[in-house]
Amino acid sequence: MVKAVVGANWGDEGKGKMTDMLASEADYVVRFQGGSNAGHTIINQYGKFALHLLPSGVFHENTTNILGPGVALNISILMDELKNLKEKNVPMPKLLISDRAQVIMPWHIMFDRLEEERLGSKSFGSTKSGIAPFYSDKYYKTGIQVCDLNNPETLREKIYIICEVKNVLLEHLYNAVPLKPDTVIEELLFQGNEIRQMVCDTTTLLNKAIKQDKTILLEGQLGALKDPDLGIYPFTTSSSPLAGFGAIGAGIPPYEIKSIIVVIKAYSSCVGTGPFVSEIYGDAAEELRKRGGDSGEYGATTGRPRRMGWFDAVATRYGCMVQGATEAALTLLDVLGYLDEIPVCTGYETNGVVTEGFPVTYLLGNSKPVYTVLPGWKYDISDIRNFEDLPGNARDYIRFIEDAIEVPIKWVSNGPRRRDIITCK
Repeated sequence: MVKAVVGANWGDEGKGKMTDMLASEADYVVRFQGGSNAGHTIINQYGKFALHLLPSGVFHENTTNILGPGVALNISILMDELKNLKEKNVPMPKLLISDRAQVIMPWHIMFDRLEEERLGSKSFGSTKSGIAPFYSDKYYKTGIQVCDLNNPETLREKIYIICEVKNVLLEHLYNAVPLKPDTVIEELLFQGNEIRQMVCDTTTLLNKAIKQDKTILLEGQLGALKDPDLGIYPFTTSSSPLAGFGAIGAGIPPYEIKSIIVVIKAYSSCVGTGPFVSEIYGDAAEELRKRGGDSGEYGATTGRPRRMGWFDAVATRYGCMVQGATEAALTLLDVLGYLDEIPVCTGYETNGVVTEGFPVTYLLGNSKPVYTVLPGWKYDISDIRNFEDLPGNARDYIRFIEDAIEVPIKWVSNGPRRRDIITCK
């Protein structure tokens, strides 16, 4: 059976914990898109980890972890993450890399940084991880696949052709130092040798696993609203974080994905620029940010403080719809225990008209939140493990959200650790 764990919002919903929990029953955990531009935070018996490229199943010895063909592979960061696991006494995970995955190149990171600097106040809030230039090259058909690292002659020919064009841009558009092709080739061959034993045809492997009735967990990065087709374009990522793309990014048939678990927060947060209708500011935002998560609401990759907001039922319902959600996991409910009242955004007022639909980007910028205010529970729920033991107002809040997003909530997370979970009936 194939399951997908994906985000319904702007990312940072707590997918890492859910994937880590579900991975204990999975034979394979597969990252199917994105790169090191976002991270999943996991807390377990080994410590606290911010995974950027490694799938969240690396802490389970019986799970095989796969970086699929849809992943943007930064080999240096991957090796650093594996080294970090070793230093914290985590058993070396079973990790496989698709021979069709493509590699983040030095110029991708350079162009990402230089373009953000050139755009100045009109920048897109990039993490400067090279993701947009990477996917631009991928679809321009000038990318480097992992399999190319085992073919020095082909690699050399490709790098020289690519560098010729890139250097014109670096010198004449950005006034930057040009690339040295031989240096790039040398580093790539070294990196290729480092990962050689992990590289294989993961597509065939996963399709055989499906025929053997193995359990496969697809792990998405970011959330539905960051999708370049259906999200808040252009304030999006450059790959699709939708479960539908999971089939492509993992290399499996789309009809094999039987369960799509969307992860949603009990409030809203967002890293980066773009419209965010339920955003709050000042002391209210800082208090929520400070209490959020295990160590506050700061990006696992960038360290940037996240923008904060109340739960947005309009955006989340839309995110669940485009993900094709079959069930939901509500995270960080315990964070809200300090509030007397909890606003929930249940509509948008756009140009004087109230709507429950999620509009296109330029209309979002002109939208104001319409709130329904629910009573808080003023109680520390972090030690509760049964739904029936939650305060009545907390149960009412969960059911209100469930009705608003039109997807059944199966799990409620009330703390950062794997054990901090409530299964709803």
